[in-house]
Amino acid sequence: MIRLVLPEHLRTLAHVGREVELDVIGPPTQRSVIDALEARFPVLQGTIRDPATQRRRAYVRFFACEDDLSHQLPDALLPPAVASGAEPFFVVGAMAGG
Repeated sequence: MIRLVLPEHLRTLAHVGREVELDVIGPPTQRSVIDALEARFPVLQGTIRDPATQRRRAYVRFFACEDDLSHQLPDALLPPAVASGAEPFFVVGAMAGG
């Protein structure tokens, strides 16, 4: 079981609470977690990654165990603490401006 924390706007869209629990088949990666999320909540398809390229959207970031995982490869394994469910995987809406 993977614990996934979503930003407010995606929680509202999917009608879920702050944290979602997902069953991921095989070793958890960014790709497998987002695949499981989109399968369970189809309304979120295209909100976190571009449907054509499967790349993370520019203003979406991924964090786990106090580390920014946003620039890791989509198939890189998530930290063991996330894989065990001890720590959540965060999807964060980044901000820009000045």
